[in-house]
Parts: sequence; C-alpha cells; structure tokens
Amino acid sequence: MQNLVSASWESVSTQPPKQHRIIAAIDLGTNSLHMVVVKIDPTLPAFSIIAREKETVRLGDRNLKTGELKPEIIEKAISALGRFQEVAKTINAETTIAVATSAVREAPNGKDFLQRVKTELDLSVDLISGQEEARRIYLGVLSGMEFHKQPHTIIDIGGGSTELILGDSNEPRTLTSTKVGAVRLTSELITTDPISNTEFQYLQSYARGMLERSVDEVLANFQFGESPRLVGTSGTIETLAMIHAREKSGVIPSTLNGYKFSLKDLQELVNRLRKLSNSERAAIPSMPEKRAEVILAGAVILQEAMTLLGRESVTVCERSLREGVIVDWMLTHGLIEDKLRYQSSVRERNVLKLANKYHVNLEHSDRVAAFAQSLFDQTQGTLHHWGADERQLLWAAAILHNCGHYVSHSSHHKHSYYLIRNGELLGYTETEIEIIANLARYHRKSPPKKKHEIYQGLLTKHQCQMVSQLSAILRLAVALDRRQIGAIAQVQCEYYPQFQQVNLLIFPSQPDDDCALELWSLDYKKGVFEEEFGVKLVATLEKSSVAKLS
Repeated sequence: MQNLVSASWESVSTQPPKQHRIIAAIDLGTNSLHMVVVKIDPTLPAFSIIAREKETVRLGDRNLKTGELKPEIIEKAISALGRFQEVAKTINAETTIAVATSAVREAPNGKDFLQRVKTELDLSVDLISGQEEARRIYLGVLSGMEFHKQPHTIIDIGGGSTELILGDSNEPRTLTSTKVGAVRLTSELITTDPISNTEFQYLQSYARGMLERSVDEVLANFQFGESPRLVGTSGTIETLAMIHAREKSGVIPSTLNGYKFSLKDLQELVNRLRKLSNSERAAIPSMPEKRAEVILAGAVILQEAMTLLGRESVTVCERSLREGVIVDWMLTHGLIEDKLRYQSSVRERNVLKLANKYHVNLEHSDRVAAFAQSLFDQTQGTLHHWGADERQLLWAAAILHNCGHYVSHSSHHKHSYYLIRNGELLGYTETEIEIIANLARYHRKSPPKKKHEIYQGLLTKHQCQMVSQLSAILRLAVALDRRQIGAIAQVQCEYYPQFQQVNLLIFPSQPDDDCALELWSLDYKKGVFEEEFGVKLVATLEKSSVAKLS
C-alpha cells in the first residue's frame, strides 16, 4: 500500500535530524483567544514555549435571542487572529493549528464565522467536540506534569464549558464536558452587582446540579483505595492561584505549575468575592481587569466540583488545551514515540469502539475498507489528488458504513450518518466527523445533492467534492463484498485517459466462483462513480485468483 504517511511528515526525513521545528497553536475559547508558539526538539521529543499571546474577545457573549456570535465580536476575533498570525510569522512558525470550542460550536453562525476566518486570513480552524477538547486538555497536562502512573483528576474551567478528566498517564479513563463555564454562568445567572444572596445561592445550586453527572462518571472510574490528586488548569484557576499566593506569601511564584491551594482557602475567597462589586474585584492585586467580571462564577464552579469530588486541594498546571493541540499534532506527525505512543492510534481505536458498540460485522467492514483504500491508492494522481488524511477518513467511513443496521435495515445509510455524527469519535474534529458521516450516508442510494440538509452542513466546496468523490469509491468497495463472504481477493485498476475508461480487473478468491452478484452490484452502483470522475468503468472477472504485480 502507498501513501500511508502525510506529506507534512514526509518532509521531516529530509531535514537534519536535530532540526528544531516551530509550531503555533491557537485556541478560540469562549472568554479569550490564546496562542502558544513552541519550538519542538524532535530528538527528545519535547517542546518549549517561546511565545504566548492572549486577547479577551468574549465569543461567548452571544446574542441572547438568537444565540449567534455578535458582528462586533466577530470583527474583534478576526482582528486578534490576524495579529496572532503576524506574531507566528515573525517567529518563523512553519504551521499554525487552530481549534474552536463551545462558543463557536453552539452558535448558529459559528460555521459562517470559521468560513470568514478561512477566506480572510487563510487560517483553517477545527471545530472540536467537548469530549475531544477534554482529550486534548489531557494531552496538554501530561506534557507539563509527571503523573508517575498515578491516577489524577483534571478540571479545566473555560468560559463556556468545564471539562473533568480522569487519567493516569496512559489512556484517559474518563473524559467529560459540561456546559458550565465562567462566562456562560455570569451572563445567564448574574444580574446584580454585588451578587444578591438569592442569585448566589442559585449560582451554587445550578453549578452543582450541572456538574453532578460528570463527577459521578469520574468517581465511578476510581478503583478501590484510590484517592487521585486534583489538577486544575485554565485562566480562572490560575487567577485564583495568583491571588492566593500574593495574599499568603506576598509574592507570585515565577511559575504557577505545581502551585497548590486548599478548598478551605477557596471557600473563604468565594465568600469575599461575592460581597464585592465588579469594580472592587478588579482592584484586587493580581486580578486581570477582564477576569474580574467572571471570576466569581468560575470560582463557584471550582468550589462545587471540589466538594462533589471530595478533594481538599487543587494543584495548578499551566499547560492545557493549546499545548494539547501541539502534542496531538506531534502524535499525528510521528514525532512522539515514548509514553504517549498509545495515544497516537486514538482515531483507529475509537472507530473500532463505535463499530463494536453498534455490532458492525467487522470482517465485512475490514474487506470494504481494504477495497476502498486499494481503489483510492490506484486512482490517486489520475482520477483524484486526495492525500493521506482523506484516505484515513475514507477508512473510518468504510468501517462504520453499515452501523445504521443497529437502528433498522430500512434506510440504514441515513441511520449510519446520525450514529456517526453523534458518536463522539475522539481524535477527529467536528468537520472530519461530518465528512465521515456523510461518506457513510452516501455509500448507497442517492448520491450527494445540494438540497440534502446534511450535505449542506459541509463548510466548503473542497469538502463537498471530497465527499462526492470518496463516497463514489466507497460504493464500489461495498459492491465488491456484496455477499459479505470475501468472494473477491483483490482488484486491479487500469486507467486509459485517451478513452476516459477505467478497467477494473476482479480476482476471485475461489477459481470456480463466477462472482455474479458482485459483478451485478458493481454494474448497478458504478453510475455514480462514472459521473463523478467522468469515466466509463468496465469490470472484468479474471480467471486467476491472484493479480500479477506490475
């Protein structure tokens, strides 16, 4: 098989072995936009942060009636991202990876905003689910803190969501995301200044009620006798740590990494903050001006989570989602081969996990995936120019194409779309999950059409073309295992550009099998492929069961 490795990784081998690589990662959060620029030392492998940028944009401050991102905030965000790009360019970053979380995910015009960022700045932003955000936060924390194989609970309090994670430096045991965040709760629940007793009590109860499900999930995965340390990340927790350090020792430590404070001290601080107005909170030494307005809601979320978890203290980790985005990039590009190696196959394992959940016939799906990848490889560079990333999405769709049978045989391709779309496939962005779901949806029946609502969910013409072409390949692959018994051993494509014709040589597993049903199915399904690629497809059964290697 060819093209197993992406072009960006292939370029690494041509570099001197000790060459440092500079990468930027941007996190479009609900409260702030953050960027880190890191220098990767591939010989370790490790990275060091060489620049940080932050802009408080408040994407989470959305239109209360429509839930849409506000036009003036979109402008502010695009301006900040442009400035980030300039900084990354000045430091010679070779690539910028960007992710967006709950505020953009939940806004009806979130995808339009990302399309504008792509058009105006040529910056691709990946939309990620809450669970995927939790996974990358876990990777970020692991890159900055030694767990010594001991279980740790991680809490990340963002503007729009709070992630709770349980892990022990290997595979995360629990990844949860809850729609409670410092900005969200402030805008939805706090109308008084200072906060009234009634609103404060409701804020506490609401935070506790929303967190209970995530906390229960984490506690259910504690093993007997375990008492995992609690690690806290994000601006809310770092601000609380800075205020605590200044008041307890008179100085802020040079790094907050590893700084610890108790639940008792946090409760005292919450009781003080609730009595202060916004302007009085802003005057507290070490309080960032734009954090003052949302710090109370963030502190209450931490207090309620610690109480529910039964933790008496929290230890700060300065690394989180952005650093996790870097680690994930290093894993995908083969730069990490040590303790995190297991994480690099997270995509494959989660696809198989979903397949098992929906009782997919994996022997059949494996054959369909092998045919799809073989057809992809043999037509690459002639009929299409997709690369390794798209090949991997095609594999995932081939494995999961039939999962809709779990719901019903009738219209199972449509059920497959919804099961994949809502299946929390870790390791993939929301756009990639949308593409996999669409590929599975279009493995049979109608080809993609503009009027189809789910097809309209794709962001760009590029993505629509990808779904149209790869689903046409997947249709042929499904036809090649029509009886689901492995009747066909392999296929060989011969492309004749002068005749706009593709000859498909079919090699049976058993010499006496006429593969009539597979040939009929190919003939029935080839129309979409022919129309998509502008070719005529002629399938021929070969007498030999093995293709001669050219």
